[in-house]
Amino acid sequence: MNSILVVDDELSMREFLEIVLTKEGYAVHFASSGEEACTTLDKEAFDLVITDIRMDDIDGLGVLRKVREVNSETRVIIISAFATAETAVEAMKDGAYDYIPKPFNVSEFKKIVRDALERKTLPKHKDEEEYHFGCLIGESPQMKRTYDLIRRVASTKTNILISGESGTGKELVARAIHGQSPRKDQPFVVINCAGIPETLIESELFGYKKGAFTGANTDKQGLFEAADGGTVFFDEIGELTPAIQVKLLRVIQEKTFTRIGETEERQVDVRFISATNINLEEEVMDGSFREDLFFRLNVIEITMPPLRERKGDLPLLAQHFLGKYSHEQGKEINKLSAYAMDILSQYPFPGNVRELENIIERSVALETSNIVLPQSLSLSNFKKGRMRENRRRTDLSEDGIKLDKVMAELEKDYILRALDMAHGSKQRTARLLGITMRSLRYRMSKLGLEAFSGELS
Repeated sequence: MNSILVVDDELSMREFLEIVLTKEGYAVHFASSGEEACTTLDKEAFDLVITDIRMDDIDGLGVLRKVREVNSETRVIIISAFATAETAVEAMKDGAYDYIPKPFNVSEFKKIVRDALERKTLPKHKDEEEYHFGCLIGESPQMKRTYDLIRRVASTKTNILISGESGTGKELVARAIHGQSPRKDQPFVVINCAGIPETLIESELFGYKKGAFTGANTDKQGLFEAADGGTVFFDEIGELTPAIQVKLLRVIQEKTFTRIGETEERQVDVRFISATNINLEEEVMDGSFREDLFFRLNVIEITMPPLRERKGDLPLLAQHFLGKYSHEQGKEINKLSAYAMDILSQYPFPGNVRELENIIERSVALETSNIVLPQSLSLSNFKKGRMRENRRRTDLSEDGIKLDKVMAELEKDYILRALDMAHGSKQRTARLLGITMRSLRYRMSKLGLEAFSGELS
């Protein structure tokens, strides 16, 4: 049974905490002053000390320093109705586990206490393999299953399809597979299918012979040739055009290709790993993606879960990014406050792990103390954007509006935003808007957006 010392000069608070903590199964001891607490700490050892910050004789920071003196393993939580960022920073510098401003939510308080005691009992050098696999981080059941699958498929030559939302870490999975494979010392070549214009992708993949077309002043090696002996990673494979899909199928089947302007076939030994954030089976049914290519690529599928479905990994990920960006920015920020972590745990993370990384990087840049406090978290931009958008849609003055003009502007705005999100891909833009490509072309023509057509792949 964990033992807790509660230090507070208010009888009502001591009685309240006794009820809360005793119900949780803890052995609770009390001190009505900082001086009494220091005397008690000389005689007994505790797993956790919960102390008020403001007391007449020895304050909470004094109790904290006494705890550090007699037993550095004991966790300390500071509570106060007068807590400020400055007192929080000072407490953290002196080694407090967390600070909680009064009045506090009982459920959140119990969770902080539970976390403090659980972290105290964790081994100091936990085996990284339990939660760290290459650049992948997480100890949730979903991630452990992913690690197991990576180990099982890495040594094979089997083609892999990695599916999942944007920002879930699909490329990290591909790199982990390559790093565990016999090809680990050979090239790992990333091909961003959405980022290469249709007019260039064939020459980028296959290379070309000098004089094959205007501007081909020298022979050029393609990406397949550059990856010989290693792994090719197709990011956003669903963005490939039908013409390129046909040529890719031949490379996968025959392991041969021909440079543009040549007739000689070249052999290539590569393993193919692909990633997609769309449902390729639906694309096959719609005729947008070749069925035979889909089955060639999807021999084994690994699905990366969104961050909202593995929130248990959030503390590990946040701490990892905190350490990374604290080091990069030359700061000594070693912790997120419990309230900051609670805010993160309630956020849906539409951008997944990539968004969490951006949030932590921004928080480190903004934070002036050695602990990330809630006010340093920037989670409201998405909500603010939605509010502004909703206000703009519903604004209606006494003079009225021109509905056709408003609707045309709204339609144009959505098309342009979808084009931006799709990096100019015609197919993906249509999917984002839930319309056919024919409808997209018609709407762009009607709205005078033909100039963007040349950018579409």
